[in-house]
Amino acid sequence: MKPILEPIPFNKQQTIKGFHYVDKDFATPWHFHPQHELTYIESSVGTKFIGDHVGPYQPGELVLLRSNLPHCWTNHKQQLSDSRSLVIQWNKGIFGKAPELAAVFEMLKMASKGIMFDAEVIAVVLPQLKNMMQLKGQGLYLELLSVLITLSTSSYKTLSVSSFEEDLPTEYGTRMTKIHDFVGAHYHRKIYLKELADLVNMSEQSFSRFFTKMMGRSFFTFLNEYRINVAARMLVDSEASVSQIGFACGYESPPFFFKKFKSIFKVSPAKYRKTYLGQV
Repeated sequence: MKPILEPIPFNKQQTIKGFHYVDKDFATPWHFHPQHELTYIESSVGTKFIGDHVGPYQPGELVLLRSNLPHCWTNHKQQLSDSRSLVIQWNKGIFGKAPELAAVFEMLKMASKGIMFDAEVIAVVLPQLKNMMQLKGQGLYLELLSVLITLSTSSYKTLSVSSFEEDLPTEYGTRMTKIHDFVGAHYHRKIYLKELADLVNMSEQSFSRFFTKMMGRSFFTFLNEYRINVAARMLVDSEASVSQIGFACGYESPPFFFKKFKSIFKVSPAKYRKTYLGQV
């Protein structure tokens, strides 16, 4: 499952875009884009995928995403009402790095893991978010800055385990892109460390050190998390059996797949499916 690049059209006089999404489903696939994003869920329930995080969502959630963080929201199939959200997207670098905005930039850095906010601060900024759907130009710019300042002074929690440093050397970014693309194409089979090391022209030992430094855990720990997160999405989106999904995600033994899945989600794959399909 590889995220796709979603081009967001901005004209020459525009660095911020606010819109009200209304449709039966949140149809956008797992994707990323070079803009930051703030999304408020008005109606819909389902599963959100933020980086390597997989978890439920519900109305009233507000999530901040840094640029290039893969994400999507998948609503439950049984949902009867429309999926509705308020979305604000903006280009990097539109706010000057003044010391007065240090908390804002620290929050945006943390948003490389995805950020969820508490209900108290959401209640404060929600009228502004709704107002932003009608604003343009300077008004939209100032309202967004005001919202970000308010959010940066509140408590919040991060979602994804993994993130990238704010300014990666081009060489590092290229290596990580190759690694993610390879995992996305081959997670369904056994992967050998030498394959990855050869892919980025490193020794196995150097590759292991590089990957652990970049991702905060070993490659095979990451691979297991990746596979389990893919499996979680398949459990929600497909009718394949639990064993079939385990095999499709690279696990040769159903009991081993069940064990790994439960170690991350604290429930069995079957219980997870029933829970997120609204059957329990």
